[in-house]
Amino acid sequence: QVQLEESGGGLVQTGGSLRLSCTASGARFDRMSMGWFRQAPGKDREGVACISWSGYDRYYGESVKGRFTISRDNAKSTLYLQMNSLKPDDTAMYYCARARYYTDNGCPASDTWGQGTLVTVSS
Repeated sequence: QVQLEESGGGLVQTGGSLRLSCTASGARFDRMSMGWFRQAPGKDREGVACISWSGYDRYYGESVKGRFTISRDNAKSTLYLQMNSLKPDDTAMYYCARARYYTDNGCPASDTWGQGTLVTVSS
């Protein structure tokens, strides 16, 4: 059973950057599509970005397109989310999850999630 662990969250000012990491263990990471999701207090969970198992295909939610970059290093079993030009609206708990599959319209999550890492953007 795959286990996921996120890191890299923190407090940053508006316009700043953070890079989140998600390390996988217990399964073939290089055969899994993966995604980043976030949930702010009082809001529904939102799909931020996802990536195919090869890394060639990437999807971004409209709210982060042009500012966030998803990537992966299959040799390290690690997923990344580079977040630039951060805004207060990006404040949320960020989760990585194994995706059930990849599509160009987003990736539905499986039931395998990390514990989350908190990102707080101050104005």
